[in-house]
Amino acid sequence: MRRLLRTLRYYGLTRRRHRWKNREALELWQEKRIRHHVEQIRQASPYYRDLWANIPAAEWHRFPIIEKQLMMDNFDTLNTVGITKDIAFTEAYEAENSRHFKPTLHGITVGLSSGTSGSRGIFLVSEEEQAAWTGTVLAKLLPGGLWQRAKIAFFLRANSNLYESVRQGRLQFQYFDLLEPVVQLVDRLEQYSPDIWIAPPSMLRLLAEAYLSGSLSVQPRRLISVAEVLDPLDREHIERTFGQKVHQAYQCTEGFLGYTCEYGTLHLNEDIVHIEKEYLDRESRRFVPVVTDFSRKVQPIIRYRLNDILTELAAPCPCGSLFTGIERIEGRCDDILYLPHLENGQLVTLFPDFITRAVMAASPEIEHYRVIQRSPLDLEISYRSREGSTEDIESLLTGEFSRLFTRLCCIPPQLQFTEYSFSPGPVKLRRVERSWKL
Repeated sequence: MRRLLRTLRYYGLTRRRHRWKNREALELWQEKRIRHHVEQIRQASPYYRDLWANIPAAEWHRFPIIEKQLMMDNFDTLNTVGITKDIAFTEAYEAENSRHFKPTLHGITVGLSSGTSGSRGIFLVSEEEQAAWTGTVLAKLLPGGLWQRAKIAFFLRANSNLYESVRQGRLQFQYFDLLEPVVQLVDRLEQYSPDIWIAPPSMLRLLAEAYLSGSLSVQPRRLISVAEVLDPLDREHIERTFGQKVHQAYQCTEGFLGYTCEYGTLHLNEDIVHIEKEYLDRESRRFVPVVTDFSRKVQPIIRYRLNDILTELAAPCPCGSLFTGIERIEGRCDDILYLPHLENGQLVTLFPDFITRAVMAASPEIEHYRVIQRSPLDLEISYRSREGSTEDIESLLTGEFSRLFTRLCCIPPQLQFTEYSFSPGPVKLRRVERSWKL
């Protein structure tokens, strides 16, 4: 009962936080919250206390930026509850290997990040933070409000007490383990018949194909994409199949960072996090977010640089929200491709969106694709076209990529075409990937 009351309190707080008159008022409110928060963290975290030595809270913008490796290297003194990295990893790996995700350490939920960038991270969440997360998620993502009955299906690689906490009051929740066979997952979904499906886009795509084939008959009231980049090709197919928008929850180890409004625009959750924009390209509005969560205390996230590429919305969203609108989460900085310039050999940047647009422009017959840059002059393109297609897809892709390379004045890489293959499971789908390091 106490956990439910906590969740309801945060649900109510989130629903009432639309009171700022303008963007300036929102930023002033954020500033006050952050200054108070960093003073608390300075007292509780030895790592941050040393890192911020002689820098007052009012000048928190001068605090050094940290990244994942730095956080993991200093995990023992960064967190405020005295949990060591070794103990946390042992607990998290044991839960993941046994597929039993219930245990906590002294009331603290421990989880593993997916390790998309090559190394896995740890996250710690207290019971209070868990209630805050649950209340916020329900307030922002639940259609019809908390009092309407709903059945939620959550497809993820690992469950957590954090996700299980969504089960509140009139809400039912079932976890669907992506390590189970797809046929088994489809059968369970058919029996459960949930209203809300929350899954990576690769899984939503498979569910759409199961629906089209007749092996799945149930339909959702709301679709929410999580954990992977929502590729335009997948979005179009899923929305066409189910006749509704695919919403997004921008959720990662570092927090619940964004959600889509009724117009389908992804907005940053600037009522719980502050986002600094580290621009990669101002003209195209691409930036890397630097996150400060001004409520999370067990594992503080303050001036933490993510590895994601976000594209800011060019014009205000019709919903009227003061929160920053995002046109697209494009991928990770690790998956920016680089090709040598024709004249000087300097590396030219190819954002993942360039590759996606080239594939989609090549042919509407392409159903699935992956593009992996193996070296500066080797590009592997795997694809699957629609059954019965007679188009010469490889020639069309070659032509479209040649035009892209010419426009960017790059030395054309060697193209290798392979058969597309991917199954949801322990590895996230990355439509565009760079497998070599700069």
